[in-house]
Amino acid sequence: MSFILYDIIFLVIFTLAVVLFLYKRRANLQRQGLLYLYRTKFGLKIIESTSKKFAPILKPLQYVVIASGYILMILMLWLLIQFTYIYTTSTLFVKATKIPPIVPLVPYLPEIFNVDFLPPFYFTYWIVIIAIIAISHEFAHGIFARLNKIRVKSTGFGFLGPFLAAFVEPDEKQMNKSKKFPQLAILAAGTFANVVMTILFGLIFWLFFISSFTPAGVNFNTYATTAINLSEINEVNGNSISGTSEIPQYLNESLAEIKINENSYFVSGITLKAAAENKLSQLIVYEDAPAIRAKLKSPIVAINNVKVTNLSELREQIRSHDIGDEVTITTIEKGKKVDNVIVLAEKDGNPYLGIGILAPQRKGISGFVYTFITKIKDPFVYYEPMWDGDFVWFIYHLLWWTVLINLSVALVNMLPVGIFDGGRFFYLTILGLTGKEKIAKNAFALATWIILLIFVWLTLRWFIAYF
Repeated sequence: MSFILYDIIFLVIFTLAVVLFLYKRRANLQRQGLLYLYRTKFGLKIIESTSKKFAPILKPLQYVVIASGYILMILMLWLLIQFTYIYTTSTLFVKATKIPPIVPLVPYLPEIFNVDFLPPFYFTYWIVIIAIIAISHEFAHGIFARLNKIRVKSTGFGFLGPFLAAFVEPDEKQMNKSKKFPQLAILAAGTFANVVMTILFGLIFWLFFISSFTPAGVNFNTYATTAINLSEINEVNGNSISGTSEIPQYLNESLAEIKINENSYFVSGITLKAAAENKLSQLIVYEDAPAIRAKLKSPIVAINNVKVTNLSELREQIRSHDIGDEVTITTIEKGKKVDNVIVLAEKDGNPYLGIGILAPQRKGISGFVYTFITKIKDPFVYYEPMWDGDFVWFIYHLLWWTVLINLSVALVNMLPVGIFDGGRFFYLTILGLTGKEKIAKNAFALATWIILLIFVWLTLRWFIAYF
């Protein structure tokens, strides 16, 4: 039986259990708009004892917590600007990501939007990760509130339809009357806890990976490419043309074959159409090579039954053959081995397959992160589990999502928007810098509206690209 069936059964049972639980305790539910809150005293003793026991460590740690809040806010704003620019200028990027830029984190998100570059996201993953994020985030708020002598009235759960959330409720009056420093520490404590969880589960993820996987093949993410002049194209999908203005009428979304004199090339129909309509002079296209002709897929695990586990071994095996040799290249497709019989071509006097590896630019923060990750797991090496495959992949994807979502929550929650911790954090910062409440309120309102308008534009951009 497929795990997804067990997962759906678990989802149904969990939902019924929550409905029954809330129905029996409906007198304790409080409605705030569309949100239903169920308050408890669970964890208050743990919050109290932790804040007292570790006070000598937590008090100086507040400086680190506040600094992390500013770093996360600046980093998130920078990422948002970068993402907005790319999303605005590249229709191809919009179509490649598939998922709308503003969408709630729900189970089966990759399956709903048919996103093949993300692993499955089961309900089991969702409920476990929500628990990890919510408990660490909210308890951190509570611990730093008690550290600063602010009463924590309750803990509990919030329900917005099928979406769950947890909360710790400090006394708002005491919070607002306290000095700016403790308020900033309390507000940033939740995202700091998410960063700690990101590091902790990142370490667990790394240890699990190195102890459970072994190199077993080579991943490639493109075919061999070259640059051409659009004005030199004389044939598109078998149709002769006399100018670039005629190109779009012979295209669809599939791969197009073009010719320049007698030389063939391949390119995405969408890419070529956009290049022609925008009157670009040059375009990167795929060379006419054996790999693309055979529609070879990644990863490659063997050539003529000889295993290849990295790029060097793959190149060595290709060069051990002659031009025109027929070779059997074994790939993995949907978890099964597939043999592809391919005749090697010639390029620069050497046998030629025509695959490529396109690595992102290693610049700035994203480049640093990419370089760090590749030291743990090379994206161009295909790995296989060393023991029970299904279970290993289940744990691997659970840890992968846990790290990603913890980091995402830490970043997004520090946006200077009213619904997030970053909203009041930003307001208090401006108030501290200017000493004027009016300026702080106006700056807070302006930041909120600008970011909300960006989100509206990103959603509209996605809608336009797809519809």
